[in-house]
Amino acid sequence: MTLEEAMQARHTVRKYTDAPIPEKLISKLNAHILEHNQKYGLAIKLITNDGSAFGPVVKLILAKGVKNYFILAGPDTPELGEHLGYSSADLMLYAQTLGLNTWWVGGTFNRKGITKKANGNKIIGIVAVGYGAAQGTPHKSKNPREVSSFESEPPVWFLEGVKAALLAPTALNKQAFFIKGHGKKVSITCNNGIFTGADLGLVKYHFELGAGIDNFEWE
Repeated sequence: MTLEEAMQARHTVRKYTDAPIPEKLISKLNAHILEHNQKYGLAIKLITNDGSAFGPVVKLILAKGVKNYFILAGPDTPELGEHLGYSSADLMLYAQTLGLNTWWVGGTFNRKGITKKANGNKIIGIVAVGYGAAQGTPHKSKNPREVSSFESEPPVWFLEGVKAALLAPTALNKQAFFIKGHGKKVSITCNNGIFTGADLGLVKYHFELGAGIDNFEWE
């Protein structure tokens, strides 16, 4: 499965089976994490066989069987949210290519318990990962015209980028972003409160994957 195929197949999954992630896949995920941590100065960490990501009420109502998750953390810098959003988007799709499912979580996790595992770094969220009880369903999405504009007739690469951006998970599923293009220049603005940086990174990654990074430049 390619990343492009994974982007189409990936949906939020909140309930997981008891099947453990094989050590071979854990090694692959950790190697992928290391690449992002080194590139952006992050402290993302994969926690396995640990059921403390959520409190009792959330486990009962929403999150069932979550025992593996990425902690999205790093030094508190202005770019942290965007870098973690971008890296987590890549990690989720990579996990999908390995046959795993994911769930980006910004507010309902056990923050006190997770903080102890972050070695003093700032946490913006977690990503549950594992074998889903089901494959999930597409999230409710806005129309491309609601979230984008181009100065003239939009080229195919721009349209494909916007479609891909709408597949990105965003905090609280708000899709509070807007993409503008002119010539080969593209910009994204986002307004989702404390999740603005994370959403920006998530959407940028998906846009790049859909549009093709060689077809445009960020401004």
